[in-house]
Amino acid sequence: MKIVVDAYGNDLGPIEPVKASVEAIKLYKDIKVVLCGKEEELKNLLSQYEYDKERIEIIPAEDVITNEEVPTEAVKSKPNSSLVKAFETLKQDEEVVGLVSCGSTGAVLTGAFLKIGRIKGISRPALCPILPAKDGKQVMLIDSGANIDCKPINLCHFALLASSYAKALFNIEKPRVALLNIGTEDKKGNEFSHECFAELKKMPINFVGNMEARDFLSGNYDIVVADGFYGNILLKSVEGTAKFVMDSLKKEIKSSFWSKIGALFMKKTFKNLKGTFNHNAHGGAAFLGVKKLVVKGHGASDSLAFLKSIEQVIKLHQCDYCKKIEEELSNLGEKENA
Repeated sequence: MKIVVDAYGNDLGPIEPVKASVEAIKLYKDIKVVLCGKEEELKNLLSQYEYDKERIEIIPAEDVITNEEVPTEAVKSKPNSSLVKAFETLKQDEEVVGLVSCGSTGAVLTGAFLKIGRIKGISRPALCPILPAKDGKQVMLIDSGANIDCKPINLCHFALLASSYAKALFNIEKPRVALLNIGTEDKKGNEFSHECFAELKKMPINFVGNMEARDFLSGNYDIVVADGFYGNILLKSVEGTAKFVMDSLKKEIKSSFWSKIGALFMKKTFKNLKGTFNHNAHGGAAFLGVKKLVVKGHGASDSLAFLKSIEQVIKLHQCDYCKKIEEELSNLGEKENA
């Protein structure tokens, strides 16, 4: 199988995706990586490594789509950009099972929608990042920013996509699905929340009710469903809080001699804590609901984050995620028509 990587558009340039690609083919003997970007620069970077030359391919693309550009216009007007070339490769090459990009979020979502298309029966694809939760657990957030204005049916489809994702990736038989709200009571929230709550109860998922934002990382939920507007606010709030806690902890440790001495005895604990909050260690957010696998990484992703994103594509392909969600939607349609 092949995985195509957009080597440009991210904040740190092509060095990180190149390093990750070399590492990926060493770890996984049955994959090939296709790098899209500036050919000469990619060749120069690859020349610094010892690797199987037959397993990394370069697709020349001299243009780059930036975060400052209007996504739809950029995708249409820059056919020679690394991202557009990556999507064309994903669509046309049957051996390519998925794509990884850490470029413009809007451009990645636009490209996936226009070039690849959504799975039949899904009203809107959605971004689904995985975050660390209490006691070593994980929690998925869908949607985290792809769809700002949603209808209840969209959130129902989000829940179905993420449930299949959790089953495939973590072997969770009945993932616990919650609706982001301002309280846990059934009647909490605005009219939209009430409609979503009622519709989610009808879905063939393990819906456990409303969830307040403060319980997001409690470990009591496997999946949290929201529209992209509030989901993105929740995600950024968690990221900001984690950064504040780590920065404050570092400042306090450096504030006195005894704090520094105490920190020496907790060095391993702090290292583990830092690893938990490190977004690079968890890969990107899968864009669920499109016909092929697409993972969107953080703009500041390092080589570890790129590698984890590549691993996400591998795992989802190995468990045949796209086929499984199509089957679930087909079964759902048959039940509704019965």
